[in-house]
Amino acid sequence: LRSAAGVWGGLVQPGGSLRLTCTASGFSLYYGAIAWFRQAPGKEREGVSCINSSDGSTYYADSAKGRFTMSGDKSKNTVYLQMNSLKPGDTAVYYCATGPWGGSSCYNGNGMDYWGKGTQVTVSS
Repeated sequence: LRSAAGVWGGLVQPGGSLRLTCTASGFSLYYGAIAWFRQAPGKEREGVSCINSSDGSTYYADSAKGRFTMSGDKSKNTVYLQMNSLKPGDTAVYYCATGPWGGSSCYNGNGMDYWGKGTQVTVSS
């Protein structure tokens, strides 16, 4: 399984903001579902947000609603995750992924074809 997408993140204080970027090379991100996932130590991977490439509809986990915004630039083959009002509970490794739309792909990543390497996001004072 190839991992061709990259994510850049970092360290931020509680209440702060951070934007993650995912860019693919060699293939198009925009052929099905494009999603952000995260995994905190000792916890299962969870879906954060997901875009259906065919119609642009976007979905968010309850934990992300109202604080996170997923967007994309098809011309740049890039997607973004703008995260505002960050909390320590948002600390995790964040991954972008793309794959066919449907099933549980946006919820738990099953069936996703390509995964970014992941980046650590730490929310701490």
